[in-house]
Amino acid sequence: MTKKIHKVIIIGSGPAGLTAAIYSARANLYPLVFEGIQPGGQLTITTDVENYPGFPQGIMGPDLMDLFRKQAQRFEAETCFQMVDKVDLSNRPFKIFVDEEIYLAETLIISTGASAQLLGLQSESKLMGHGVSACATCDGFFFKDKKVLVVGGGDSAMEEATFLTKFASSVSIVHRRDKFRASKIMQDRALKNPKIDVIWNSTIDEMLGDPESGGLTGVILRDTQSDELSELNSDGVFLAIGHKPNSELFQGLLAMDDNGYIITNSNSTQTSVPGVFASGDIQDKVYRQAVTAAGSGCMAALDSEHFIENQPLD
Repeated sequence: MTKKIHKVIIIGSGPAGLTAAIYSARANLYPLVFEGIQPGGQLTITTDVENYPGFPQGIMGPDLMDLFRKQAQRFEAETCFQMVDKVDLSNRPFKIFVDEEIYLAETLIISTGASAQLLGLQSESKLMGHGVSACATCDGFFFKDKKVLVVGGGDSAMEEATFLTKFASSVSIVHRRDKFRASKIMQDRALKNPKIDVIWNSTIDEMLGDPESGGLTGVILRDTQSDELSELNSDGVFLAIGHKPNSELFQGLLAMDDNGYIITNSNSTQTSVPGVFASGDIQDKVYRQAVTAAGSGCMAALDSEHFIENQPLD
């Protein structure tokens, strides 16, 4: 019995993967989407999304992703809440291994995203979306006239701190060392801003507050030199200690940069393997927004459709 070959298989289910599913389904390619263990990607840990076009009153992150999914399913995309174990990209059709099953794909769209690096505190997990955030451009608006902290010492931390001064009354950068690793120009921009101060040689030991009663209220700081603990009131904590692309599955199979982001061709979502495309935060380390991820998901679907038309399997 000949095994079914899917025209398009999509790995990942954030805005990129589900938009790719919508466009592929509309093209009658009947995509199969493996959503993984966190269906909807990073937006599922985002409470209010107010910058996605078409929702003037805002929308909850999980609700937005549910709408994406329902729209894809309306056009007969098949979605599965399963993890892909490994892939074989050596020949077309590509092989996708899920549990004990092998799925065949004429084209593959990778939309596995990137995960914000976190401190690993239980209180951080509990308060994520309730005063704790890993995206200033996503959530800064909610902190008008509030006192916030930014954790980090690289360019991202400087950029996020500077951005937050548009909204917050004060921004304190918490850094575990006595100097930043950020570029000189980014440091200068942040340090010259009158709204920004720096808490050197410190880490956050605990985050205080309850998501049911107003969210974050403050943090416990640990001095990295004396080991002393101190409490600091704060309305928000923004984590800017980097992102990690979820690309382990494709290590050694696709061209990546030094940080593990999948490299795509200029003006295309095509990867180093013909017929394999990448969209969203797995290949975008600059913008990392839901709307840009959705746009690149559309691009990947169009690219895969053109690839199938021009290079059909024998």
